[in-house]
Amino acid sequence: EVHLVESGGGQVQAGGSLRLSCAASGFTFDDHAIGWFRQAPGKEREGVSCISGSDDSTYYVDSVKGRFTISRDNAKSLVYLQMNSLKPEDTAVYYCARDWGASCPFTGGTYDYSGGKIASWGQGTQVTVSS
Repeated sequence: EVHLVESGGGQVQAGGSLRLSCAASGFTFDDHAIGWFRQAPGKEREGVSCISGSDDSTYYVDSVKGRFTISRDNAKSLVYLQMNSLKPEDTAVYYCARDWGASCPFTGGTYDYSGGKIASWGQGTQVTVSS
């Protein structure tokens, strides 16, 4: 059975940092791209970053580029999202997700996860950034 479990969320002041972790099990980890998504109250879920399963290529949406860093440890089946210079608008529930394939579905700087590209979701971890 596939499991994705996020941890590391919390409350920080603007300008602070957090590192989220996603622990995966139940599938061949390095065969799949893993993405980080977030959903703020009243807003749609958005993909913010992805790391491929083939060559560890990384992708970011413009709003987090230069502040967030995604990485993976294939030996431990872990994916991390290091978040620096956090802003109040980063407040959201953050989810990790497994793509069906090894490549990240980024098109024109947008994380296009439509059409059933996501095979599994974690339960989410809350990140709150106060001003």
